[in-house]
Amino acid sequence: MVEPLTSARLSDIRAFERDWAALRECASPWCDTERLLKLFPAVDWHRLLLLAEEHGVPGQLAACLNDSNAPAVPAEIKQTLVENRRAQNFLTLRLTAELFRLLQLFSAQGISALVIKGPVLAAQAYGDSSVRSYGDLDLLVRQPDIRRATELMIGSGYQAAVSPSAIDAGKIPGQYLFSKPDAKLLVELHNDLTLRYFPRPLPIEDFFARQILVRLDAHEVPAPSVEDELVLICIHGAKHFWERLSWIADVAGLVLRQTNIDWERAASSARRVQAEHLLHAGLHLAVDVLHAELPEAVSSRMRKDTAAAKLAARVLRWLPAAGYAPPGLFERAAFRLRMRGSFLAAPAYLLRLSLSPTEEDWQARSKVSNNRFLDGLRRPFRLARKYSRSGKN
Repeated sequence: MVEPLTSARLSDIRAFERDWAALRECASPWCDTERLLKLFPAVDWHRLLLLAEEHGVPGQLAACLNDSNAPAVPAEIKQTLVENRRAQNFLTLRLTAELFRLLQLFSAQGISALVIKGPVLAAQAYGDSSVRSYGDLDLLVRQPDIRRATELMIGSGYQAAVSPSAIDAGKIPGQYLFSKPDAKLLVELHNDLTLRYFPRPLPIEDFFARQILVRLDAHEVPAPSVEDELVLICIHGAKHFWERLSWIADVAGLVLRQTNIDWERAASSARRVQAEHLLHAGLHLAVDVLHAELPEAVSSRMRKDTAAAKLAARVLRWLPAAGYAPPGLFERAAFRLRMRGSFLAAPAYLLRLSLSPTEEDWQARSKVSNNRFLDGLRRPFRLARKYSRSGKN
């Protein structure tokens, strides 16, 4: 029986180095069959499967192993992969149907929304909704529309994590979360106020102005431009310290399959929110971890960004552990400072993140605090308690 993937085991890459190398190869859109066949004989199949699940890439692993050149896969592993993919297919169908319903509901009330990540990213980066694992829907909605959107969601049977009264009080959460526990449906609404990890506020009107239509199951849904989506997922990955291979695979897949990316527009989108380092760090990881191939001009610009290279190098230290050996509190703070890049702006960025309360700070014990000053002071202490723990959160 394979030794379980514990924090102690995952903090030591030597314990599963071959499995990690094989998983990276399987998750790469530039998979090298010869290199993969050399790795497979020494792979522990159970551990490879567990590692794929922890990193959110079981769909990529299944797609790779379905290749005719792949070696024989143990029957129980193959069965688990088939069952996982079937479950993801059913979940995808349910989420996509709910997405169409919500977009129609919002549109009827004059509420504009853009679909981010989820099914749109699955279509754009993989061309197959069953390959990318996701379990919720993310929509970009303007802040003035949040109150009405919340009422619509509640009227549709959803439970709102942020109440209308909290919205009226001006509370800004990390996201406006809605759930239907019985139906296992989760929906998150975001905007320029909730996406606080952008170094500068997201220019939401620009995102809406540059929106495109993405085809999903014979429907077309509104989404950010590919260039804006690329910047968004690179900032999202940095927000989570790039602890999962799936976020890097999204960047690599988008770069490979969206051959018409306007790289100057992507650079401009990143520059507008002062996230050039974050975009380049995401591209660095796609290249270093998954063998992504970039246009020479883009690659040259990326290599010249020393701040991005340092960010990517730090990520490589904890990435294999999939969050089981996370960076410590001070290392997290150092990473946040590097995310901002500028020597003068970085401390202000870290201070803003440390003192901007979310629902975890102002919604303790099911009661909404009315003291914003105390909420802000409470936040760094809560973060210190949360991230001083070892192991996966």
